[in-house]
Amino acid sequence: MLIPTHGKAPTRPPSDLIRDFAGETMGTTWAVRLVLPPGLDSAAVQTAIEEELGRIILLFSHWEPRSELSRLNAAPPGFWAVSEPFWTLLNAALDLADNTNGAVDPTLGALVDLWGFGPPGPRPRDSFGEGFTVPFEDEIAAARAVSGWGRLRLNRDARAVQQLGGVKLDLSGIAKGHAVDKVSERLTAMGATHHLVEIGGELRGAGVKPDGQPWWAELQQAPGAPAPRTVAALFDMAVATSGDWVRRFEVYGQAYSHTIDGRTGRPVDNGVASVTVLADTALYADAMATALTVMGPDEGPAFAEAMNIAAAFVVRGEDGMTETVSPAFAAMLNEGA
Repeated sequence: MLIPTHGKAPTRPPSDLIRDFAGETMGTTWAVRLVLPPGLDSAAVQTAIEEELGRIILLFSHWEPRSELSRLNAAPPGFWAVSEPFWTLLNAALDLADNTNGAVDPTLGALVDLWGFGPPGPRPRDSFGEGFTVPFEDEIAAARAVSGWGRLRLNRDARAVQQLGGVKLDLSGIAKGHAVDKVSERLTAMGATHHLVEIGGELRGAGVKPDGQPWWAELQQAPGAPAPRTVAALFDMAVATSGDWVRRFEVYGQAYSHTIDGRTGRPVDNGVASVTVLADTALYADAMATALTVMGPDEGPAFAEAMNIAAAFVVRGEDGMTETVSPAFAAMLNEGA
């Protein structure tokens, strides 16, 4: 059981009425539970959530050809002005890339596509039709040549991003977390200050339930993970998990996961099966779960400790799976003991 250590005290919910909402977005599902305050109509809540998610897709989805991101990726070389929401999230992504030395990088779209995890679809089958192929070395080198957050240039006066030609932004490493945060913020602005938002397994809770209990969420586990079933009290907290079992393909017994290491141009292959991060925002939890996965079983835990990140690592080894938790994660476990 994980209990937040932020020391905040909950306020009393405005009613005893809990409402559930659900739908589909970003190729996955979303769900919201909230304490409905007096005067707020359920239909208005559903509409607000769907509007917020639709707006995010039209800004940041690389699967939507009409999105601002897709149009920038397809643009010819030059500087292109972008909207303020796009500019804000891109700058946040670049700050995270800088802080993690590229372990989370918004410019890896060409590599994501090359390895079969982007809009062009899966890798082609081999000549026998029995399995997928992997890219040739020259293909990886070409994709790396148009990747890397250090190559991206911004014109801050014009709020413009330089397209060098072939650069493909991919914000999927933080997009779901960002969407969770924006829906949570929209609900709070509407007066629904006690809620739980979930998109594709990433969650953020605000306030508490009418009985004073927090919004409990069971943490995702890698198949075969040694950790016991763990639940977290998402009282003004968010959680995200990055796992190598979520999206992957195999070639002659070698598994290739959807998380790309920009330093090698290849899917991560460092033994990390999953990383779970708890943080104040879903965007940060989402980004750090990816970054710590890329960093690996040694650098990742050291970085989490240095940055006071609450993280749990599950690592595959010769003797099976082992779990390592950061001191901040352990402190939450101690609170729940």
